[in-house]
Amino acid sequence: MEFLDIVDKNGNPTGEIQERAVVHKMGLRHRTSHVWILRRKNGRVQVLLQKRGLQKESFPGCYDISSAGHIPAGMDFLTSALRELDEELGIKAQPKELIFCGQRKFYTEAQFHGKPFKDCQVSNIYVLWKDIQTDEIRIQKEELESVLWMDYQECCEKVKHNSFLHSIVPEELELLKSQM
Repeated sequence: MEFLDIVDKNGNPTGEIQERAVVHKMGLRHRTSHVWILRRKNGRVQVLLQKRGLQKESFPGCYDISSAGHIPAGMDFLTSALRELDEELGIKAQPKELIFCGQRKFYTEAQFHGKPFKDCQVSNIYVLWKDIQTDEIRIQKEELESVLWMDYQECCEKVKHNSFLHSIVPEELELLKSQM
């Protein structure tokens, strides 16, 4: 069972803690960390995308942020981001390597696996520059299907035109430009 801090509109814990399932059933505001891994290849920027596992609670089988996750109760944004990188991709990074790009606040409602899903997040967005081959990445099979490198501009176009199965929002890709 995973417990999350309920937070105010700025991402500060209110003192209330709830089980993750309850958070998404009720649409309670919580925190997540998003890490986009970038590299330069042949003079172009590439972004690492993960393909979410088919059993995932939300957006199963969709391409998504390089590494992202809910922040467990009592943990902070940066510590959680580093933990998720290691758990999901086997990538160990130092706090100084993560570049803060901004914060997103959003609310969405959807239905997955026949159940309603309410998501109210405050998310810190980070960039990690790391030139790593996909065969060097140790993916967490319980969470991910695979990873792939995609040209950043191509990714932006595909997201804009919704031409592949993804859960990426254009606004988040825009935040990355400040670090290129």
